[in-house]
Amino acid sequence: MLTYPDIDPAIVRFGDFALHWYGMMYLVGFIGGWWLGRVRAQRPDSGWQAQEIGDLLFYVALGVILGGRIGYILFYNFGLFLEDPLMLLRIWQGGMSFHGGLLGVLLAMWLYGRRTGRSFFQVTDFIAPLVPIGLGAGRIGNFINGELWGRPTDLPWGMVFPFVDSQPRHPSMLYEALLEGLVLFIILWWFSSGPRPRMAVSGLFLLCYGGFRFAVEFVREPDRHLGYLAFDWLTMGHLLSVPMVLFGALLLWLAYRGRRSEE
Repeated sequence: MLTYPDIDPAIVRFGDFALHWYGMMYLVGFIGGWWLGRVRAQRPDSGWQAQEIGDLLFYVALGVILGGRIGYILFYNFGLFLEDPLMLLRIWQGGMSFHGGLLGVLLAMWLYGRRTGRSFFQVTDFIAPLVPIGLGAGRIGNFINGELWGRPTDLPWGMVFPFVDSQPRHPSMLYEALLEGLVLFIILWWFSSGPRPRMAVSGLFLLCYGGFRFAVEFVREPDRHLGYLAFDWLTMGHLLSVPMVLFGALLLWLAYRGRRSEE
C-alpha cells in the first residue's frame, strides 16, 4: 500500500502570487509539442515548415485552454457556474475537460487550415502525435493537485489519499498519464512515421484515446456531484468517450477504404 505524497500544488509563492505545478504541466505540454512538431516538420515528405509550428501551437493553446475550461463547466459543473460565473476564469485551481479541449482544438485546427490553405485532416493528422505529451503532463498535474483519484482497491499499488479517506485507491491519474501519455505517444509516433492515408492518424488517435479513457473510467471515482449515470458503473467519462471510439473507427475505415479505391 502506498500513501499519497502530499505535494504542494505551488512550486513557489510570492505573497498572493503562486506558480502552480498544474500550469507548469501545460507549459511542458506546449513546449514538448512545439519541439516534436519541428521534428516532424523536418521529415522530407511532411509538407510542413519548421517555422509554421509556432503559429500552429498558438492555435492549439487557445483551443485547449478555452475549450477545456468551457467543456469542464458545461459537462461537469454547470450548476456551480450559474452560482459563481467567475469560476470559469480560475484555471489554476484545476478543472479542465479533455473532451471540451478536444472540441476547442478541432475548431482551432479548422481555422488554422482555412488560414494556411490546408484541409482539416491535413492539420489534425500532423498534430495528433504531438498531443500525448500534453495529455501525460496534464495527468501528472492532476496527481500533484490531488484530484481525479480512483475507486477503492486491494491491489498492492493502491494509494491512500488522506484528504479523501483511509482506503487504498487506484491512482487513476497515473494510469491515465501512462496510457494517454506514454503508450499513446509510442503508438501514434510509430504509426505516423510511415505513409498513411489521410484521416488515418486522426482516427487512430480518437480510437486509442477513447478506448484508454473508457477503460480507466472503471477504476476512477466518478465526480461526486454527478455520480454514476446508469447501471452503477456508467460515468460521464464513459459517455463522452464512446463517440470518440466510434468516430475514430469510422475515420480509419474511411481512410483505408479510400486508399483501396485509389489503388
